[in-house]
Amino acid sequence: MDKDPRKKICIIDGQGGGIGSTIIKRIKERFDEKVEVIALGTNAIATAQMLKARANKGASGSNAIVQTVKKADVIIGPVGIIMPHAMMGEVTGEMAQAICLSNARKVLLPLTQENIAIVGVTGLPLPQLVDELIDTHLSFLNKE
Repeated sequence: MDKDPRKKICIIDGQGGGIGSTIIKRIKERFDEKVEVIALGTNAIATAQMLKARANKGASGSNAIVQTVKKADVIIGPVGIIMPHAMMGEVTGEMAQAICLSNARKVLLPLTQENIAIVGVTGLPLPQLVDELIDTHLSFLNKE
């Protein structure tokens, strides 16, 4: 049983882990060790890159993601993490379903390589999206 009182933030990314790494660096700058950041890569390279960005721990693959998101307080990643077969097939149906069914708050960045357009979303660069993610969607962490 995990007795760590910190909020568990799962960052999910695939391919090279660049998006996840950027998010983790900014979360660590803002919250340091007040939150537990868990890097979940769809592959080992993505996980390794996110661990280099100072995630507290990490795991790779479908089963790791399916099991870990059950215990998360917040799940963050590109919108593709809830789409089966996204990220060049790295997101399995089981992963997408587990993420969607998790009780965690989901904060998704409108970045996708899929043939999908999200209406009403401006095409901000990744650093600005991460600022908005932290300032608007993780502000509740400052109150705890």
